[in-house]
Order: sequence, then C-alpha cells, then structure tokens
Amino acid sequence: MKIAILTPTFNDWSGIDNVARMQAEEYSKNKKNDVTVITLQGSIKPEGYKVIRLGMPSNSFLQRLYRLFFFLDLNKMRYYNQLKNYDKIISHFYPMNWLAYRARKKYGINYIFWNHGIDRGDNFLQDIYMKLLVFFNKRTIESADKIVSVSEYSKKELKDQTGLETDEIKFNTINKKRFNPFVKGDKIIKKYNLKNKIVYLYVGRITARKKVHLLIDAFKSIKEKVPNAKLLIVGNPTFRRYYNKIKKMADDDVIFTGMVEYKDLPSYYAACDFYVTASAWECSDLPTQEAQACGKPVIAFNIGAHPEFIKNGILVPEGDTKGFIDAMFNSATSSKRQFI
Repeated sequence: MKIAILTPTFNDWSGIDNVARMQAEEYSKNKKNDVTVITLQGSIKPEGYKVIRLGMPSNSFLQRLYRLFFFLDLNKMRYYNQLKNYDKIISHFYPMNWLAYRARKKYGINYIFWNHGIDRGDNFLQDIYMKLLVFFNKRTIESADKIVSVSEYSKKELKDQTGLETDEIKFNTINKKRFNPFVKGDKIIKKYNLKNKIVYLYVGRITARKKVHLLIDAFKSIKEKVPNAKLLIVGNPTFRRYYNKIKKMADDDVIFTGMVEYKDLPSYYAACDFYVTASAWECSDLPTQEAQACGKPVIAFNIGAHPEFIKNGILVPEGDTKGFIDAMFNSATSSKRQFI
C-alpha cells in the first residue's frame, strides 16, 4: 500500500510531528507499504520511510501567514497531483489538508484527517488568526472519508468549532521501549549538576499559551522554601519576544536546555523528580504521557484532555495558581531525592 502522511512541520519538538513520525514508522514495518511523509519543513531523519520537504519561509512570522494562506501558493497547491498514485492520505494538520482535499476530490484517494485540535489565540490578532484557521480547516476536512480525534476533548472541540463529527477516537501512543522507568538520567544529572536537587521538568513549545511564565513564577515561590530546587525547561521558543521575556524572569536555577535530540529525551525525564506544565490548552499532551511512562508524577492544570491521560500526579483546578504552587511544594517536601 502506498501511504502519504502529511504534516506542516516534521521536527522533534512538535507533539503532532512525533505522532506522524510514529505512524510512519509503524506503517513502514510492513514491507508491503511504501510510506512517505510530506511536510513543509522539518529535521526528523526518516527510518524506513521517505520524507519530502516542500519548503516555506524561514521567518517565524511569515511562516504563520504562509501556512494560513497556503492556498495562494499555486505552485505548492499543484503538488496534490503527485498524490494520484497513493492509496491512502493521512493529514495531521492544516494547511496540508488542502493537498489531501484536492487529491480526494480529483483522484478519489482515501483521505483521513487526524484531528489534534485548534487552540484559541492569546490576544485579539491571534484570535482572528485562529478563527480563520478554524474556517479554512473546516473547508478542507468536510470531504474527508474519516476523521480521527486524539481524545474525547478534541472530538468535542471539533464538533463545537465546525459541527463535524469524529468517526473514531484514537489516543496518541508513545514508544514504551524508549520511555520507561528503567531509563537512567545520570548523564543529565551530571551535565546540569542536579545531584541532591529537587528537579522539576517541562518539555514542549515555549509559548504564552503553554504559560511557561506562570511556571517560572511558581518556581520562584518554591525556591523560597525549597532552596535545592531546579527547573529544567526543554523546548524550542516559538516567539522570540516571549522567550526573551521569560529568560529575564528566570534565575540561575531555571535551566533552558534548548532543543534536545529525541533519542536523549527519556534521560531528561529520568533525571527529574516531577514533570510540571501550566499549559492552558491540551488535546493530548504527549510529554505528560512520556513522563508517566518513565515513572514520573505530573503536576498540571485540570484542562483539556489532561483528565483523560494524567493518572499519576496532581490535577489542579484551572486557574488556581496558589493550588499549583502548593502542589509543587507538597510534592517536593515528600520527595526522597532531597535526602540523598
């Protein structure tokens, strides 16, 4: 079977991209399948499948505009003709849906839309952007043969935003051979001098909607009572202005690691005591699942799909900042690591 997996980016730091990566790897295990990931931009190296990069602007602001109005790039839009010999197309996010939509319309190819959800904006302009994104997204997925949502929450959100029904819910999975309680974190502990420390870890995009600023504020309160605490922030800054702002908020006990290779990520989970996220919206949240698979409890707000996935840890009522700080503090004072 010839399968095309479409995703706008194909990078280690994106949850959607890692779902697409695992899907490509799983399909390619069957030697009868010919699997190709088609993306605009990405650095993940394929294992057993092909990757085609179509290209897009390098500037992050221009990238957002380009992705929203992708249909104006007629040369790229014509790429759907290259899909005519495929048996199945799986599109993971707008604007790649345009290619799947066109190929389905002209060649009748089986088109599956994998619904990861669309968040709201942080301000007036971003809210307009997101509303346009929802509008174009609906246009490009109405003709899909099947819609798969990654959680009950994403199913409900899609219905609320577009009126479209989900055909199947399929929770995102993680590689438990890679993420498990037996992984060692010694290298990371040594690299960042974490011995005898209480270590909190965040993994993901560094954006306002992930509320990394709130995480740093909460950590400051923890430091007053738990002086041997450290906060590791692993991820790629989406907006440079926001990143510079939170860097100024942080002291030396907040460690920005930048991006780490996917193969090294389990060691970061192994090196921490608690995984923490103050995110305001999640339709799945792979890092919380990876952390739990590595035996680490999670502290997070009770939002989005978190109740569906977080089984080891504390869910704090949405917006309860004091409760979030209390959860971090109470967890730290009960940790055995502080006595090592």
